[in-house]
Amino acid sequence: MSGMSNGPSVRSSKAVRTLLVGMAFLMVGNGLQASVLGVRAEIEGFGFAVAGAVMAGYFVGFLFGTAVAERFLAAVGHIRVFAALASTASSAAILHAVWVNPVTWALLRLVFGLCLAGLYVVVESWLNDMATNANRGRILGGYMVVMMGGLAGGQLLLAGGDPAGFELFVLASVLVSLALVPITLSATTAPPVSVPEPLSLRRLVSVIPTGAVTAFWTGAGHGTLLGLAAIYAKSEGLSDGRIAVFTAAAPLGCVVFQWPIGWLSDRVSRRGVIGVTAVVAALAAAGALLTEPGSAPSLLLMFLFGGFTFPLHSLAVAITADRVSPGQITSATATLVRLTGVGAAIFPAVAGAIMGATRPSSFFVVLAAVHAIIAVYVLYRVVTHPTIPVDEQCDYIALPARGTAVGANLHPDVIDTAPLAAIADPDYDSHPTGPQP
Repeated sequence: MSGMSNGPSVRSSKAVRTLLVGMAFLMVGNGLQASVLGVRAEIEGFGFAVAGAVMAGYFVGFLFGTAVAERFLAAVGHIRVFAALASTASSAAILHAVWVNPVTWALLRLVFGLCLAGLYVVVESWLNDMATNANRGRILGGYMVVMMGGLAGGQLLLAGGDPAGFELFVLASVLVSLALVPITLSATTAPPVSVPEPLSLRRLVSVIPTGAVTAFWTGAGHGTLLGLAAIYAKSEGLSDGRIAVFTAAAPLGCVVFQWPIGWLSDRVSRRGVIGVTAVVAALAAAGALLTEPGSAPSLLLMFLFGGFTFPLHSLAVAITADRVSPGQITSATATLVRLTGVGAAIFPAVAGAIMGATRPSSFFVVLAAVHAIIAVYVLYRVVTHPTIPVDEQCDYIALPARGTAVGANLHPDVIDTAPLAAIADPDYDSHPTGPQP
């Protein structure tokens, strides 16, 4: 009987690994695509403002991709939607090498972002269907590592080819296509999509403005970082290999610092952790202004910056979950994801215009300013409003800023959600914690 009882668990574990393998291919292709476009835009002389607008197209497409995917999922199911979107994304990736002009690239980037959002919907809803209270922390931890590790790995591949040619575009297209293999061959039954009911932004801001403000400005910082890092590095004359390391440093920092920051936020004031994290990120960005572009100190500061900026989205979700009722968690998380996406869609173009009007190093000025705004606002809230007691805080859950409304269901009910301890302990059994309704 014991062997039979372990069967579903084993199959579920294999299914999770299969989905994460597909996600890894997807993120490596995404990371390579973003880096190649940034470097090629500089080679083609697009200019910072135009290049920033082009790169922002991805985040604009991302805002609409979730709704598009949810509509088709109800009609044809997960696997067909994934296959269609992956094929379209792969085509968009390679077409960048065919039509090299800003308008075409902006449109293709929008299509690519729309497809990626839909692909995340499929993977996240599938993971949500297989997640339990006992393994949700492990699944989210693995998902976060795959997201950021794959992004960094793709950016490192920039050193393996010439951005002025077409080979790297082909490679990015192939990597996205390879994500189809494990997903379409999975024997797991695809689940129905559960779409959270929307939560009024006005209501969210009135309940916990710190979460909303942090989410928006975090999106602004992440959009600027992911959209313009390669463009900045190329404008400073870095080699392709050094650009690859420079752009990969920040996501790798997230992989290292995400868990310690989350652990700390469960044990002290959540607002305090957000404030300190934002300050460290701002100081790291400001410090990069004083270093030689591409030097070891600048790479170390990018690593530190990434390690402290990327966890801010998860902290915004956690502090929001501390304040809203359990039944509102999913909708609140989805709203924060959209706020992050709006910030990410706006600021690459804004930052690019600033860099074009001043100098390339204004890239770090924008990043420092964005995080300083978060820190100042948190300080204001700490001074003027009481914080929630630590023993009433919910459990911190690592949630990617590039998640979707469906992905919010991976964090469906904080009272029943496993904390980060579950990532390391396979036998962890979650227990009720957090504020009561």
